[in-house]
Amino acid sequence: MLQTLPVLHQIPNKTWMPRLAFAPHNAAPRGDTLVVIFLRGAADILNMVVPHGEDAYYRLRPSLGIPRPDDSKTKSEDRAIDLDGFFGLHPSMHALTDAWASQQLAIIHACGAPDESRSHFKAMELMERGVDDERGPASGWIGRHLATLDTGNSSPMRAVGMGTRPQRSLSGSVPVSALRSIADFHLGGDQRALAQMRAALSTVYADDVMGQDTLSIMDTLETLDPLIYSGSSNAIYPDSEFGLALKQTAMLIKAEVGLEVSAIDVGGWDTHFAQGSVNGLMPNLMQDLAEGMAAFHADMQDHMSQLTTVTMSEFGRRASENGSLGTDHGHGSMMMVMGGNVDGGRVHGKWPGLEEGQLVGPGDLAVTTDYRDVLSEILTKRLNNPATNAIFPDHQTQPVNVLGG
Repeated sequence: MLQTLPVLHQIPNKTWMPRLAFAPHNAAPRGDTLVVIFLRGAADILNMVVPHGEDAYYRLRPSLGIPRPDDSKTKSEDRAIDLDGFFGLHPSMHALTDAWASQQLAIIHACGAPDESRSHFKAMELMERGVDDERGPASGWIGRHLATLDTGNSSPMRAVGMGTRPQRSLSGSVPVSALRSIADFHLGGDQRALAQMRAALSTVYADDVMGQDTLSIMDTLETLDPLIYSGSSNAIYPDSEFGLALKQTAMLIKAEVGLEVSAIDVGGWDTHFAQGSVNGLMPNLMQDLAEGMAAFHADMQDHMSQLTTVTMSEFGRRASENGSLGTDHGHGSMMMVMGGNVDGGRVHGKWPGLEEGQLVGPGDLAVTTDYRDVLSEILTKRLNNPATNAIFPDHQTQPVNVLGG
């Protein structure tokens, strides 16, 4: 449960304040900082990581299909960017080619959850809880990770949900924080209000070590300003909510405030109508995603050995385009993992194919890798948490080998 500091509501004329909560004191080594990016709405992963080596893809998508890398009938900037001779990136995602070439970006295709409801609400609920069905634990998989790993970290910023409230995956016994903007910690520049809150907190936590840690972190946050932040390696974040979330994640990591998990949502992926092929609604979403991740990759090069970023979506979309030049709800999806310890520059997973007899349900990409296998590997190899049986109950983890070592 979230805990709101009791003094915050006493500050006049402030309708929203950052919510601070406290993780228990623990005593074990922490691993990477984990950044979880959830593409809400069921991203059309077949147009993100294009199986251009599969003829069936073009039969199923005569209008929405992305031209092959060697298609001389189309402009080069409109063609898929070849990755391995079979798969290619959508041209709007070209910003990720540096991370791919440096082997710090890996893709897991045809992955997802066993749920076949094709319901956004149910699929997201089960995926964020990390369970097969509603009978599983009500807490989120990240929440259970935090509860089962002792890191000695008492920071109120141990786990942060970017937005006005934490993501469902963060729910559990360990309190977390919601952060819409670091600027909100500045109280809009109202020095009188800042001084009032600081004095009240100092009184409340005068003899509380964890409270004093919180005050120290708040002092650090007051020095951070996303509007004037300049990333390393000339990194330029997109001017979007997603770009701001990644920029603030980078700032928190560099400020060493104890951040272990940052959860970020990117909405708008439910593309039933006029989603666009090379240009349009979905290509714009892909560009924002790719440019944000590319900026984060460039900015965090000095921290990449202790950083893992993963993307996920509740399910994929129908293999065939629909009559409205969009795609309907499907099944198999795709994940990306970025970091300094990734077995990158590779598309992982078993490709099930798009031919008749290979598709499942009403015509969807099959799932050959459970998303929990990818997350379990990250948890055990990079976050030093072997308690995957507690985090993903009733799931028998299978190796994915998306991480080196």
